[in-house]
Order: sequence, then C-alpha cells, then structure tokens
Amino acid sequence: MRFLMFIYPDASAEAGAMPDATAVAAMMRYNEELARAGVLLALDGLHPTSQGARVYFDGGRPRVVDGPFSEAREVIGGYWMIQVKSREEAVEWARRCPVTTERFLELRRVFDMADFPADVQEAGDSALVREHLKSRAAAPGS
Repeated sequence: MRFLMFIYPDASAEAGAMPDATAVAAMMRYNEELARAGVLLALDGLHPTSQGARVYFDGGRPRVVDGPFSEAREVIGGYWMIQVKSREEAVEWARRCPVTTERFLELRRVFDMADFPADVQEAGDSALVREHLKSRAAAPGS
C-alpha cells in the first residue's frame, strides 16, 4: 500500500527560511534509508505559499487567488510517497524522520484502483494516462 507522508514545518519555512546544511544532511540520510529499504517512490520539498495560487470553484466557476494564504495555519512543506506493507510500517518510517523545526508529519493512504467498485475502476481506466505515467517513470531525471 502507498502512503503520502506530508511534513508540516513551523512558520519560519513559510516566511522563506531555508534549512541549514546540517538539517539537510540528516534528512538526506533518512531519504537514503527509505531508498535502501525499497519503500521510497517519490519526494519533494515545496516552496512557500507566497509562490503559489489556489483555484476555488465557486458555483462551478474557477477563481484564482494568489498566495500567500494568510488564513493557512497548517501548510505542507514537502512530502514523501512510500510503498509499505501496512499502516504500522508507514508510522514506523514517520517516527524515524529527523525533524527539527517541523511541527508534525501526516500520513495518508493513497487510493489504488482496486479499492473502488468495478464500475468506478472501469470509468477511471485510461490507457493514455497509464502509458504517460509509465513513460515518465522510465525517463531519466523524472
């Protein structure tokens, strides 16, 4: 089963503060542990919301609001996608994360098509999307 592991930093990250080399080195050792264990599928850090936008759909019509988002109290600073055998294994990986200024990690299980009824699986099946994702995963630097 796949899990997204979100990291929620303190306010300094949203203000644009960059981590120091010591924190990055510790996090890279953790990322290497995930990779060596064969559970790491993807990971990325995120820029502050000041460099982002939200698209709201009021009455079905899109409305764009540029960041920063002053009402946001909990902002995702980055994520890992991991593939593990159980929720408990995902929690154990989260517990090992070398957090410093991060407030907390959140784990969310990712849906697989097999989680849906047959009619939803059929409606959600796209050869084009499958092939695109397969080619992206095989492409160097992706």
